[in-house]
Amino acid sequence: MGIGKMIADILGGKEPDIFDEKGQVAHKLPKKKWEAWNNKTKADPQNNWRNHTGVTGAKKTNKN
Repeated sequence: MGIGKMIADILGGKEPDIFDEKGQVAHKLPKKKWEAWNNKTKADPQNNWRNHTGVTGAKKTNKN
């Protein structure tokens, strides 16, 4: 990496490295990691992001 490119990256910011040629997000993870994540979401309903409705906190009690 040249010093000029490094300075340009610092001043102007780097180009994101997560997009493919079509402009779609393409994470560069190994196939095994994607399969493990997919199996995890299918095996346990708690991990399935489609079933997730948000974080629930402790129930509030009324102190009147």
